[in-house]
Amino acid sequence: MSQPLMELQDVSKVFGSTRALSAISMSVRAGEILCLLGDNGAGKSTLIKVLSGFHPPSDGTVYFEGRPVRFSGPREARHMGIATVHQDIGTVPLMSVGRNFFLGAEPKTGVWPLRRIDTQHANRIALDQLRKFGITRVDDGNQLVGTMSGGERQALAISRAMYFGAKVLILDEPTSALGVKEASFVLKLMRQARADGVGIVFITHNARHAMAVGDRFCVLIQGEVAASFSRGERSREEVLNLMAGGEAMAELEDHLDPAD
Repeated sequence: MSQPLMELQDVSKVFGSTRALSAISMSVRAGEILCLLGDNGAGKSTLIKVLSGFHPPSDGTVYFEGRPVRFSGPREARHMGIATVHQDIGTVPLMSVGRNFFLGAEPKTGVWPLRRIDTQHANRIALDQLRKFGITRVDDGNQLVGTMSGGERQALAISRAMYFGAKVLILDEPTSALGVKEASFVLKLMRQARADGVGIVFITHNARHAMAVGDRFCVLIQGEVAASFSRGERSREEVLNLMAGGEAMAELEDHLDPAD
């Protein structure tokens, strides 16, 4: 088995007297989707911030490509190849596709003091990268991102991260605000990114979406790993039960008609 791209060993995070994470151990490899599952308050948001360099761990060790690391902040994590696509995607609706794609890293043309953003180059690259993910409806780099669908904006964010060298892609609830068709499209994007060798951490509370694409699974409950398993080892009902701390199955049984 290949060495993990990113690994956490006994990582805890404490805020004052509150222990948000307790002895978390998990890993993600190249070309693999690790699904991080948990209900609200399970500790997913805090773990995302540790993975992306926003919070240093209080205890334990984070490894990246086999070496222990302690990020000074998200910028350093991004520089090393850890990209995070947050639930709100992070695009600017009133800016163009090309400008959003290169936001903060705009290509320039001309000579100082007349250097300016090379809009034509930015638009061409952005559209080329979107087409790799099957986005053909967007054919003008000057189109405002606010006119794109939720799935298309996810494709923009994912393709941007991969273009800038993401090795580990952290996706925070990427399907939560989408309809069935759009969510299916985003799951397809994830499979494509996995095929390109990216290690993906898919954070979600939707067990059905996770089971559709996941290779390995980690269930969080109140900041602790309740279960860790590979594809095929648990049913969706068992996963739901784990996420709810045993309450989901009891509630399901209460609503079953004995005559069925």
